[in-house]
Amino acid sequence: MKLSVLSVGGSIIAPDKVNSEFLADFLSKIKKYLASNPQDKLIFVCGGGAPARVYQQAYRAVVTDPADQDANAQDWLGIKATHLNAELVKAVFGSLCKDSVVTNPTDESITFSGRVLVAGGWKPGFSTDTDAVYLARRFGAKTVINLSNIAKVYTDDPRKNPEAKPIDSISWADFRKMVGDEWVPGKNAPFDPIASKMAQESDIKVICADGRKTDNTLSILEGRAFEGTVIG
Repeated sequence: MKLSVLSVGGSIIAPDKVNSEFLADFLSKIKKYLASNPQDKLIFVCGGGAPARVYQQAYRAVVTDPADQDANAQDWLGIKATHLNAELVKAVFGSLCKDSVVTNPTDESITFSGRVLVAGGWKPGFSTDTDAVYLARRFGAKTVINLSNIAKVYTDDPRKNPEAKPIDSISWADFRKMVGDEWVPGKNAPFDPIASKMAQESDIKVICADGRKTDNTLSILEGRAFEGTVIG
C-alpha cells in the first residue's frame, strides 16, 4: 500500500468562489487513480482560500490599528474556512471518505477506514501545510504533495520581480533561507515556514506543483515525469 498526502491549497479549491469545475475534474481523476491502484490511500489537507482571505481582510478593515489586531483571531478565521472547504471535499468524495474531517492531526483517535481521509486546519501558529506534515509523519508518508496555483517555486515573487527564476529542486536549508522561520496569518509562501522546519527535521520531501493541472498531479502520484519543484 502507498499512502500519499496532498496539501490542497484554498487558492485552487476556492480562489474567489468555490471552483466547482476544478473539484469535478479532481474528483474524476482521483477516482480513476484509486481504481487503478486499489491498495493506495490518499490524505487531502484543505486550505482556506477566498473565505479565509475575505474574513481576515474584514477583521483588519474593522480593527485598523495594528497594535490592536490579534494574530490568533485572524488565524482562527482562516482555520474555520479550511474546515468549510474540507467538509465540501469530504462530501464530494462520498463513500471513499468514511471518516470525519480531521481538525487535530495529533489526535490519537483518528481513524482512516476509507480510501480517502480529509483534513482542515488545526490551531493558530501555522498553516494547513503543517497539518499535512503532521499527518505524513503520523501515517508514515515520506512525501507531501503541495498543490497550489503556482507551477514551481521561484527565486523570488515573480509577480513583483520579473527577474525571478523557476526552481526544479532545492535543499531544505536553501528553501528555508527564502521563506524564513516565522508564520504570519495569511502569509503567502510556497510552503509554510513552520511546516518546512518540521519536514526537514522529519526527512520529508515536498513537491510543489500547480494543483489546477490534475493530469500533472496524477503524474506525481504515479511516479512519472511532472512539472513542479522538489524540496528536500
